[in-house]
Amino acid sequence: MVSFRRNKNKEAKEEKKDTKVVPKEDKKATPTKPPTLDDIPDLIETMLNEKGEKSAAATKRIYELCDVGHKQNRVPMVCSGKYDVLTPLAKCLTQESGDGRHLACLALNNLSIPTENKRVMALGPASKAVIGGLCKVIAEDKQESYLCCICLMNLSFLEASITSILQHSPVGEGKDAKAPLENPDSLLRVLEKLLTNSPAVPKSGSGKSEGVRWACGLIKNLAKSEDNAAMIGKTEIPKCVVENIRATTAPPSRWTSNSLEDFSLFVVLNLAQWPISKEALVKAGAVDVVKPIMAEGDLQGLKATMACAFLDADWASFPDGGNPAAKSTSELMTNIVEKKGKDGQYAYGVFKLYTATKAYRDLAVAASKADKGDGESTKVLAVPSSVALNLQIVSDLVLSAMDDAEGGSKYVPDAMSAEYAVGAVHAMLPAILQTGEPARKSLQSEKACSEISNMLLTYSDISGTSPEAKSKAKEAADKIGAASSSARPVLEISHDLWTQYRKREGQPLDQFISQERGIEVDESGPLDFLPCASSDSNCAIL
Repeated sequence: MVSFRRNKNKEAKEEKKDTKVVPKEDKKATPTKPPTLDDIPDLIETMLNEKGEKSAAATKRIYELCDVGHKQNRVPMVCSGKYDVLTPLAKCLTQESGDGRHLACLALNNLSIPTENKRVMALGPASKAVIGGLCKVIAEDKQESYLCCICLMNLSFLEASITSILQHSPVGEGKDAKAPLENPDSLLRVLEKLLTNSPAVPKSGSGKSEGVRWACGLIKNLAKSEDNAAMIGKTEIPKCVVENIRATTAPPSRWTSNSLEDFSLFVVLNLAQWPISKEALVKAGAVDVVKPIMAEGDLQGLKATMACAFLDADWASFPDGGNPAAKSTSELMTNIVEKKGKDGQYAYGVFKLYTATKAYRDLAVAASKADKGDGESTKVLAVPSSVALNLQIVSDLVLSAMDDAEGGSKYVPDAMSAEYAVGAVHAMLPAILQTGEPARKSLQSEKACSEISNMLLTYSDISGTSPEAKSKAKEAADKIGAASSSARPVLEISHDLWTQYRKREGQPLDQFISQERGIEVDESGPLDFLPCASSDSNCAIL
């Protein structure tokens, strides 16, 4: 996973940094034994009650207990309940002594890597002190600012933490609370100041450039929340990340993972999904800056393609008639549903299904606007495998929402993804419903139209479905249901692929088949709403 590589890189950075800042041992000094977990209580007491060199030496020992060579200690140090190392480390961040502060940053970075620790550090009793201390170092523009940004970024990989992290807005004792946008000391405003005060082209590898780079990495994660994105969209941050991409001299093919450009494009992608921050990006000229990157292909091209789709770029903006955009986005959707990544580009979990389905829906809408009613543009997207995938996402949600439905999927989509999939199907209808040549009737098309129409109508009745999604689902169901009089090759093949998927998953194949074929009766009257049981039954055909 990207985050795993990031952690490895960060740990290597920490190890290298440690050799730079820790003073050399006096050759004449008596060698000291390596610290153990049993030493932590004494080390904490020294950190809290001593100052200067003694406190820094104790902090160094805490760092050594969780460095690259002692990863096994990281979870016990935070989660065992035996020690409170977070509070004294957070206190060290406020020291004027560079060594103690630096070592505390390194220790907190290492401790923030395990998933178990993230929840304690970001949401536990010491979270206010930890986040507050890290934010203070960044605000004061200390040389450790970039380490604090890395630590906060590590914590923000816990999605449950991203809203609370950006809500950090400290005020003096006895003063009224302030919203992050109204508080210059909030993390949001501190990050904005770091980006806006950066030189137009900071020297690569400098403390300032590293701070901006890792701040963008942190913002990338924080922007995954719609509430966070709305706040970020009201700052200068969108303009700054667009400028980072505009100002670079390196071609996208040479952008490395975790580079400033890589992070900045991720920020654009995440912000572009939400209304308020999307508007800020449009005002910053993001479309013109990001559009050329689509032609690069690979990961950066995929990110640029989805960002342009979110930013309502017209269909003509997508290279090669939209074919690469359709293929890469459909492939991403498939990989997410199958819980896998793509070698050399992205790991599973980097992108959310609602991101991929929204991008596909927005591409379909752009193509539909370019159509002249003949489906010429949408047919690029309406290939049977992609149509079937969208049907699969919707039907999986329908089955998961039905108490009496048997079977299920290994990947249960979220409601947003299903809504976007319905929107994509609706936009692609001109291409999906194209008739074969020559025109003919087809029992397979008749069955496909009936079953898909019923599935969409069932989806529209699910509690919690948005009014827009209900409307799109019903409209699509009506159009598909009315198209059964002629053969529809794309719809037939899409339906067949969808049916094959449901067979593999062990899902009921009659879930969306209409059962209203007749009413079985005997001498006493109607028995049930069932298909006729035998040829000599008396049926009233509806």
